[in-house]
Amino acid sequence: MAKSAKIISFQGEIGANSDLACRRIRPSMKTLPCHSFEDTFAAVSTGEADLALIPIDNSVAGRVADIHHLLPASRLHIIEEHFQRVEHNLLAVKGAILEDLSHVHSHVHALNQCRKFIQRQGVTPVVHVDTAAAARDIAERGDKSHGAIATKLAGETYGLESLQDNIEDADHNTTRFLLMAPEPAQVAPDEVDVMTSFIFRVRNVPAALYKSLGGFATNGVNITKLESYLIDGGFVAAQFYAEVEGHPDNHAVKLALEELNFFSTEVRILGTYPADPFRKSMNDIHELGNEP
Repeated sequence: MAKSAKIISFQGEIGANSDLACRRIRPSMKTLPCHSFEDTFAAVSTGEADLALIPIDNSVAGRVADIHHLLPASRLHIIEEHFQRVEHNLLAVKGAILEDLSHVHSHVHALNQCRKFIQRQGVTPVVHVDTAAAARDIAERGDKSHGAIATKLAGETYGLESLQDNIEDADHNTTRFLLMAPEPAQVAPDEVDVMTSFIFRVRNVPAALYKSLGGFATNGVNITKLESYLIDGGFVAAQFYAEVEGHPDNHAVKLALEELNFFSTEVRILGTYPADPFRKSMNDIHELGNEP
């Protein structure tokens, strides 16, 4: 039976940051909470969802664990990127005040990102698997001495009040998400502000990585991300995840990928997609900061 509405899957509970991101980039779609990242990808593969949104890295916490292993295995395509400012809010049951709190619950990253606030308040942090799950638990507990760090959406979902907004330590706290689909995005080769993500494995020869990336330098292709992770359960073989500016059919990028293929045993494009406008604003800020 056909789905009555378009569905986008995410990892976490209703009200999580990923849920909020889904609603911002696809406000007309219904969100589908999933227990794990594997379940999030599987929902699209099985047809239960049309798209999947996953966090890939955060400006404070770094890359999201396991995502780079799961991306290639999903066989889905990256069709869009989204940068979202993380806003942590202190939530509590109705009637509670800041002085009532003795414990604050949240995901370990959220707790770490609000460390200064937690220390100032002298409350005990309690780790949960998810920010929204922490908010739900606080609502069910009904204890004024326990609060949660989560989104305003979680507060609205579970009937909690915000005692204080934006308690995160860093005002640049931003998470980057990737939107995944069964089919690749249709992006013209001559379109400006395009990103391409791919994985590759280099041959087992001296300086293979250096040689494989040389084509990007000589052809003026900017590599914005390059990460390695071990595969096959050992400490020798590594797979690389990379992102570059440009389309694979663009002349410069094509030449760079040809050279990469020569020194690699595998190269696979995961997606070509429009660059989020947030990238340009980041570059502008960085350039202003470097002015004499």
